[in-house]
Amino acid sequence: MVLNFIREVPISTENNNAPVRDGDGPRINEAIKALKVRLIDDAGENRGIVSIKEALAIAEEAGLDLIEISPQANPPVCKVLDFGKYKYEVQKRKNEAKKNQKVVNIKELKLRPAIDTHDYDVKLKQAKKFLSQGDKVKFTLRFKGRELSANNMGKELLDKIIEDLDLVGKVDQAPKLEGRQMSMLISPI
Repeated sequence: MVLNFIREVPISTENNNAPVRDGDGPRINEAIKALKVRLIDDAGENRGIVSIKEALAIAEEAGLDLIEISPQANPPVCKVLDFGKYKYEVQKRKNEAKKNQKVVNIKELKLRPAIDTHDYDVKLKQAKKFLSQGDKVKFTLRFKGRELSANNMGKELLDKIIEDLDLVGKVDQAPKLEGRQMSMLISPI
């Protein structure tokens, strides 16, 4: 048995050519389902609670669209605006927020329990550089063979790293043993 599902998309028949809600944007014009709405006109004045027909008439008279700004409110808040201009402003705010956000990366440094002092200093210098750039640092300590039986050496090494980095970083995730490796996470102060 074959079932066909047809999705009907309402098309606005008013004099404005604004599309009806596309699923992720606000409802506009006839797509607004509420019987009464709190209306803010094109001048930005609160007109109070009016019927949806009256709100649509006011929007049509102004030659603009009726946009549902706050659908969760009781009754929903609608504004008389140009839909294209509204979408442009929303996109502009999203881009501005995206530009101002800070991306934090996690850099991983791999060590062995029997690390030499020079190698330790190099890893510590790298960690300080990463922390000063604002990145988090994950230290991974790998155990091979019988090294796992003496995992207290690894714990002491990670504790020494915490002590050496206490001025530039703080521990997010304390050292913990997972299988054959021990790891911890340090973030910048």
